[in-house]
Amino acid sequence: MHDPYDTEQPVTLDRRTGPHGEVVLRRHGDLLQIIANGTFLMDTSDGRSERLLVDAARDALDDRPEPSVLIGGLGVGFSLAHAAADPRWGRITVVEREAAIVDWHRTGPLAPYTAEAFADPRTRIVEADLVAHLHDREAPAYDALCLDIDNGPDWTVTADNGSLYSPAGLAACAGRLHPGGVLAVWSAQPSPDFEKALRNAGFGAVRTEEVAVARGVPDVVHLGIRAA
Repeated sequence: MHDPYDTEQPVTLDRRTGPHGEVVLRRHGDLLQIIANGTFLMDTSDGRSERLLVDAARDALDDRPEPSVLIGGLGVGFSLAHAAADPRWGRITVVEREAAIVDWHRTGPLAPYTAEAFADPRTRIVEADLVAHLHDREAPAYDALCLDIDNGPDWTVTADNGSLYSPAGLAACAGRLHPGGVLAVWSAQPSPDFEKALRNAGFGAVRTEEVAVARGVPDVVHLGIRAA
């Protein structure tokens, strides 16, 4: 874990500007950090929340063999690596719209975190906007959607990501799930309003699992099941 008293200055490793703004990869001591449009998104310090996101989705499913999972957002790769380390998962699809982040994993500083997962034959990386992918009627259906986009439903760094958590966005999520499939959404803070939105969108067994953090409110994973 990063020492909060460490005064070492972060070093920018790469900076890209694309259609969604600026994305930066920097090193701060032993950590790698992703910054989007000037706002901190994530780093390589822990990964407990990302692992819970994947495990909670898998545990919420029934005993169907080799369920498929879509991971929305590659980030520093904790969710993908954890899914690929679990032989119970079948097809693993990651949708990431920032080409820079995919590059950092393929050949850059983040490669050590996901090299095995990228090489796993179950893994497919889709460079696309997640909202567009969910609305694409030609896209496949999944048994689980694990979404780790921006900082959660109540705090989106990129404005158009907010549509993912709207009624239309949640309807699109339901449309990409097989009956009985699970939607799991990571958030930097609990959101009773989002729980209500999930229920209003027709998801059942809605619940929130907390992940303790060093300081402040816990991270959470919101879960809902599409009706069978």
